[in-house]
Amino acid sequence: MAKEPLETVRIDRWLFAARFYKTRNQALKACEGGKVKVDGRSAKPHKFVRTGDRLTIHHHDRYRNIEILALAQRGLPPKEAKLLYREDIKHSLTQENEELLNLFYKTEKKSRLKYKGRPTKKERRKIDNIKRRFS
Repeated sequence: MAKEPLETVRIDRWLFAARFYKTRNQALKACEGGKVKVDGRSAKPHKFVRTGDRLTIHHHDRYRNIEILALAQRGLPPKEAKLLYREDIKHSLTQENEELLNLFYKTEKKSRLKYKGRPTKKERRKIDNIKRRFS
């Protein structure tokens, strides 16, 4: 008896099968945390998906727009898992704007304070010098 092709699959199972998350529990938590959207709406882990659905996944600090091409419930080898979806690569940012944005993020991280809470003696002296200059 041949297996019939799947019509729907739970989104947490599909995300695990497509290797977006290492465990099904991680996929479940991502859905519950609002990091997965199906056709623009937040998806709960029990949401069923079909071929042709569009997903937006916030994964590894970036958003990925994906179209489902095939369904699977179990983990697959990496080559087969990549056949389950197609990623939209079109970006709304130009290359120049993307480089500027990356540069901004790099400089922003460097300007953050190293310590939280009460300033050290050295930091206090710097603060006092700045206050004297502007007062």
